[in-house]
Amino acid sequence: MSDHVPTNAPEHCPGTESESAGKADACQGCPNQQICADAQPKGPDPAIEEIKVRLSTVKHKILVLSGKGGVGKSTFTAHLAHGLAHDENKQIAVLDIDICGPSIPRVMGLEGEQVHQSASGWSPVFVEDNLGVMSVGFLLSSPDDAVIWRGPKKNGLIKQFLRDVDWGDVDYLVIDTPPGTSDEHLSVVQYLSAAGVDGALLITTPQEVSIQDVRKEINFCKKVDLPILGVVENMSGFVCPKCTNESQIFPATTGGAAKMCQELGLSFLGKLPLDPRIGQCCDEGKSYLSEVPDSPAAVAFKTIIDGIKQKCDGNVEENMEIEADTGEMS
Repeated sequence: MSDHVPTNAPEHCPGTESESAGKADACQGCPNQQICADAQPKGPDPAIEEIKVRLSTVKHKILVLSGKGGVGKSTFTAHLAHGLAHDENKQIAVLDIDICGPSIPRVMGLEGEQVHQSASGWSPVFVEDNLGVMSVGFLLSSPDDAVIWRGPKKNGLIKQFLRDVDWGDVDYLVIDTPPGTSDEHLSVVQYLSAAGVDGALLITTPQEVSIQDVRKEINFCKKVDLPILGVVENMSGFVCPKCTNESQIFPATTGGAAKMCQELGLSFLGKLPLDPRIGQCCDEGKSYLSEVPDSPAAVAFKTIIDGIKQKCDGNVEENMEIEADTGEMS
């Protein structure tokens, strides 16, 4: 019997690697029928090409990742978008694919808003004329509703967000992801494989328990060929709003994100200090960068955002050089 025929297979089994596996007459009634049929190689998802076309008008695409929850990833995503949108000549969009914990609507002051459909697809909800947002939170009847979905349904919604939302001409699309390395991350990387991604921003806090998890995220990025734009250390010290003195709330016992980046050859984009006014602004749906523009944390935000813009502009120049070289060779 062939190595590709299960021991409990019926007579005339075509084998697990045959194109007719799970489909032949001999497969009827076999306990392995569904397994063999599902295991057959399938062609590329046509949505990948459709998403490429839809996002052809989006210049930069950035994923915001974290290994652990509670490190301020959504807060950073929102303020990155606000900071980029300060340039009124730039169009910014935020996509929230944290399906089970969509906090972007609250953080950006859009709680209670709903998605509208037009002939060209779903329309983002706008914070400002040049800052649009899409989130599953806009599809829920109440912020307290729990999203209890298995992987395939979550993946289908991510596909729909990327393919069916009328993003228009956008300079930066910032994608907020859930913690970890699971369905949502694999799906968004797969669906954007043809459209191209500038890279990932990794958010961590200084303590080793968070650094360990971000190392897993780095390995994930390497395995799926996702470039890493850099690492941001959030909650790096507490700045007193009254005296501006800084205290270490989460000690970096192993050197923090800066040392990790040095060891792994990654770009360390900077440290963001804790400021209770950041949390207050997020609860009220306001931009901390506009409310407290001269605070140490706001200055740090702006420096990090400038570094991200430089990284993305460098990617564009590099791609132009590659295209020019390809044109000369052809």
